[in-house]
Amino acid sequence: MEDTTIKDLVINEQITAKQVRLLSPEGEQLGLVSLEEALKKADEYSLDLVNISPNATPPVCKIMDYGKYKFDAQKKAKDAKKKQKAAEVKGMTLSMRIEEHDMAYKAKSVRKFLQDGDKVKVVIKYVYGRLAGFSHQGIEIMNRFYEMVSEDGVLDQKPTLQGSTITMIISPKNSK
Repeated sequence: MEDTTIKDLVINEQITAKQVRLLSPEGEQLGLVSLEEALKKADEYSLDLVNISPNATPPVCKIMDYGKYKFDAQKKAKDAKKKQKAAEVKGMTLSMRIEEHDMAYKAKSVRKFLQDGDKVKVVIKYVYGRLAGFSHQGIEIMNRFYEMVSEDGVLDQKPTLQGSTITMIISPKNSK
């Protein structure tokens, strides 16, 4: 029943099979019965006949309150959606002239982001054109920075030079 969605379920007169395997509201098997007999049984309980396994031969139908089932399934889906956390991509900007202490402070912030389950995009921008000639130093700074946060993160994208910026993306090691 887990693999079918609410929209896939066929109820009452919509069921086309001649014979069905019937389950009571408590989940007990009532055996193979004709569709008419199954509908009568559902009427006796004042509930719906729901085809919960249409691919089975013969199809498996259960007597249940379809409205309540649908409501509970929607509520469960809504709760699951509430609990899931979309991973954000946080940003951290470094400079070519960053001091060791400043880099350590920024690394501490990035480790916090990674521990919270977010990806981090680290960027060095060449503000002055003459700095572009020293792109190898920028990549070295990125590698040193990654070493500082490597215990909490995994390198998704190595430091790459794109125009006047060097970019690298770090993902959290263990997904929450």
